[in-house]
Amino acid sequence: MPLNTGWIRYGKDDQYIGYAARPDHVDGTLPAVIVFQEIWGVDEHIQDVTRRFGQAGYVAFAPDLYARNGERTAGFQADRIEAVKRFLEGLTPTAWHDAAERDKALAALPGNQGQLVGETFSKLFGGLDMDNYTEQIVETARFLREDFEASKGQKAASVGFCMGGALSAHLAGHDANLAGAVIFYGRAPKQEVLERIACPVRGFFGELDVQLTQTVPAFAEAMKAADKDFEYIVYDGAHHAFFNDTRRSYNVDASRDAFTRTLAFFNQRLSNAN
Repeated sequence: MPLNTGWIRYGKDDQYIGYAARPDHVDGTLPAVIVFQEIWGVDEHIQDVTRRFGQAGYVAFAPDLYARNGERTAGFQADRIEAVKRFLEGLTPTAWHDAAERDKALAALPGNQGQLVGETFSKLFGGLDMDNYTEQIVETARFLREDFEASKGQKAASVGFCMGGALSAHLAGHDANLAGAVIFYGRAPKQEVLERIACPVRGFFGELDVQLTQTVPAFAEAMKAADKDFEYIVYDGAHHAFFNDTRRSYNVDASRDAFTRTLAFFNQRLSNAN
């Protein structure tokens, strides 16, 4: 399907930017799907995922949470993040969060690469408080519903991966008009945010992503106690980031099923008949 793709400036004084993908040769407006990034930002993988939702018949939009006024902020440049990604992919999974093992590997990098990778690593993994992004993600949903010519007047839903999964749930608690939210292996929102969720939420998790997945039953109980609509699936044999087909963790069976279910959920929630 031919797509219209590109980067869009939005927000007050056009301070924000996002990657948009939508079907070409379509008259009228379409419902919007907000695609929230992994910790790596709106990289080629997230742009590809955004295009997949565009090909499904939506205005898909991935806000770049690391950019201001059209440019990445210091330490969040794409090449710096790619260097961190390559560094971590070369480590054992336990080393990601083992400071001593990680610092030893950083010290072995040539020249000043260890310093640069270490700085960006700290910025990435030190910025996981969802409250840091509330203003932009709320504005993203408002912009798509009210201002963007391709989706103005239509409903909007969200989907996110890892960090973005947590952001999808976070937005659901800050936007009473959100039509639905999907979480791919993201953490539960804070209790006060959870209590404000007004739309159905769906979640997809990996059995082998133990540290995160073991928290999901408590999340489900909290949602039930607050009378919220939440359903989730844990995929046998799947790791964290099972949907990312650029990484070793990719699980094709889990990805196919989760994507099919996500599209069915959006078809239901974003329909004009709903």
